[in-house]
Amino acid sequence: MKWMNFGKRLWVGTASVLLAGALPLGALAETAIAEKAATSDPATTVVEWIAQMEATLVQITGVRVEETEAGLQIVLETATGELIAPATTVTGNALIAEIPNAVLALSDNASERDEFQQFEPAEGIALVQVSGLTGDRVRVVITGTDAAPTAQINVAETGLTLSVVRGVAQLGETDNALRIVVTGEEDEGYNPSAASTATRTDTPLRDIPQSIQVVPQQVIEDRGVDTVIESVETVSGVGYNGGFAGAPTGSVIIRGFSQSQQFRDGFRDTDRTGLTGIGTVEQIEVLKGPASVLFGAVEPGGILNVVTRQPLSDPFYSVSFETGNRNLYQPSFDLSGPLDEDENVLYRLITSYRSSDSFQEFADSQITTIAPSLSLSFGDRTDLNLYYEYIDYSASPPEDYSVLFDDGSRPARDFYLGYPSFSFRDLTTQKFGYALNHEFNDDWQVRQNLSVNITDAEDSVAFPIAVTDNRFIELGADDREFGRDSFSGNIDLIGKFDTGSVSHQLLAGFDVSYTEDFFAFSSTESLPSLDILDPDYNVPRPDDFIPIFRDDNFSTRYGIYLQDQIDLLDNLKFLIGGRIDWISQRTEVPDEPTQSQNDSAFSPRVGLVYQPSDTISLYTSFSQSFVPTFGSNPDGSVFEPSRGTQYEVGIKTDIIENVLSATLSAYQINKTNITTPDPNDPDFSIQIGEQRSRGVELDIGGEILPGWNITAAYAYTDAEVTEDNSVSVGNQLVNVPKNQASLWTTYELQAGDLEGLGFGLGLFYVGDRQGDLDNSFTLSDYLRTDAALFYQRDRFNAALNFRNLFNTDYFRASDGGNLFLFRGEPFTVTASIGWEF
Repeated sequence: MKWMNFGKRLWVGTASVLLAGALPLGALAETAIAEKAATSDPATTVVEWIAQMEATLVQITGVRVEETEAGLQIVLETATGELIAPATTVTGNALIAEIPNAVLALSDNASERDEFQQFEPAEGIALVQVSGLTGDRVRVVITGTDAAPTAQINVAETGLTLSVVRGVAQLGETDNALRIVVTGEEDEGYNPSAASTATRTDTPLRDIPQSIQVVPQQVIEDRGVDTVIESVETVSGVGYNGGFAGAPTGSVIIRGFSQSQQFRDGFRDTDRTGLTGIGTVEQIEVLKGPASVLFGAVEPGGILNVVTRQPLSDPFYSVSFETGNRNLYQPSFDLSGPLDEDENVLYRLITSYRSSDSFQEFADSQITTIAPSLSLSFGDRTDLNLYYEYIDYSASPPEDYSVLFDDGSRPARDFYLGYPSFSFRDLTTQKFGYALNHEFNDDWQVRQNLSVNITDAEDSVAFPIAVTDNRFIELGADDREFGRDSFSGNIDLIGKFDTGSVSHQLLAGFDVSYTEDFFAFSSTESLPSLDILDPDYNVPRPDDFIPIFRDDNFSTRYGIYLQDQIDLLDNLKFLIGGRIDWISQRTEVPDEPTQSQNDSAFSPRVGLVYQPSDTISLYTSFSQSFVPTFGSNPDGSVFEPSRGTQYEVGIKTDIIENVLSATLSAYQINKTNITTPDPNDPDFSIQIGEQRSRGVELDIGGEILPGWNITAAYAYTDAEVTEDNSVSVGNQLVNVPKNQASLWTTYELQAGDLEGLGFGLGLFYVGDRQGDLDNSFTLSDYLRTDAALFYQRDRFNAALNFRNLFNTDYFRASDGGNLFLFRGEPFTVTASIGWEF
């Protein structure tokens, strides 16, 4: 109850701050700068220290762009202090100058001081852009229409002047002058501004009428995480829902509902058992709420979309090595660049090998990743990207479950629940496909994609059956084989057009997918019980495994979708879309009749965004999702798909424009058509079950001051059963905490002999969770502390990452009962070193 009240107070208090659009620390620092600018007295408070740090820099207070006969003149005005003349570089048709020891202060309002830009200021000049960078630098980019311009630089006490002469294209260069290749490597730090998951178009986050959170590459690298699921611990309302412990697999809880289906670059990827390597990840986009309008059958809480690293046009070579406690070591290589002089063929190769022991006695794991990719350009308007990714995980024995006894006690954290002499797990996932993009003109383009995902798995593991006297665990064992092959393809048509004063961005698409999966196991219960206090692991493999079950499942899905992003006014945006799906399923079990079922579903989404200022977006939306339900009612009619319906409102704001942003949202999701036992015939089920999740979420990310980054989140989630014949109404859904909060922040020194030295701190709180749908036991809350120490200078980087700094003992999640629990990893330290060439 205390945390519930805290969550409500935090929501109201934060909403007031966001609507005010001000950061108190920034305001204090501005005042302190004025007071401290003329004195050299040592700082005695954090605010004064920040003020003195900023007071030593040269502030650029104005930017003037004036056209001249030869091109233009750019004047950077300063109030006091003399700027350092910068060196210039040329990239494509852009002239770039980076000015050290300087900051932009173009306005008295801190939220308006980050960037200046002017399009087509003079003939032959496409864009002038002046931006503040981390490390107390200001970048000036002057982009020519046909070729890179040149500039003469003059420094005076009152500022710096760039006299720019427009460039002249050489023979054969004009066709490529303004060509832009998006590789996914543009670094926006902790505050990414756009994502494609919500709309399948590159849309600014502030224009999307739905909560979508992006975990950028810098956060992933700074935290030193090992899996995709660990990466999203910084996102509100997202939690772990189990998988294969120790392997880069698993499912998540989003807004109270389990989601096992992951996506890769916008297309169906692995499920709970498939592997996803962290080394190929550029960023992770989390779309909250129903997503069936573009992605077909998914649970209503939301989806994870992994955006992968793409080939680069500039040569890039990275070598790194990581080591840590529990015998961890991992070499990694990331190589990229052009294969021809015209940069029409680009490549990338990412490889790594990871070996580590587990915190559980006996357990270990090895993970191998090999991921080559190619990007081919056929002229200015056609690109083809090809990729392949191989991931192999092996463990002998693998990390296993832990248990929670009736009295609330638990075995030692390193206790191995099983018999290691015959336990093993081998998983292999292969992913390959292509993405073809062709632009008809500046307004219309077509995309066609193919994605293939093949997972093969085999394991032999012991499993708990019962516990006696909180000491003796009765065990059985399974030999299992399972796999999943999925093939997905789609074609999208994207176009921009106007109807009068109203602008449209239209998306029309068709996709198809085919999936085969199988599961088979043999079992034995002839194992001796395991004494927790005095375990005897010297047990040979049983020889009486009996085949128990096998099934093969086949699914074919077709979908067509249409979406229109409409700019009714400059500050009023309307989104409408709909999708129709047709799904055919078939299940084959030996010696039983084949079962088949056909379903169809319509999934709409409607949203509205109103932007009263350049830094605030108010939005509301309605969306629905579906998942097929295999089976039939007592009368023989097939089950309808389960349905999810969400209503959401929220506010997105730049606390500091283009630097620090926040999203505050409130939602309600109703899931209906859930199967529950028929009270008139327990051998059958009927679809009257319902569940509801409602909550409030807050996400903040970006840069507070130069070098000081933050990502913070809070979620209040009330997810419960609202109608069921076997589960009590009001029971909480499994693994869903009512309160969840996270904070990750880093600071990097920006000048001096220790420039590049940084520190990181993370706090992750997860509240009490129910371990099963009957709410028969509870997983207690926990607070985990992480930390980091890093150094980066030029192309060298090194880091120490600490996870669970205070060795908190906690359960991550339940897999359906108190004998099937995932234990949190104890204190872990890793050291990494790397070079870029």
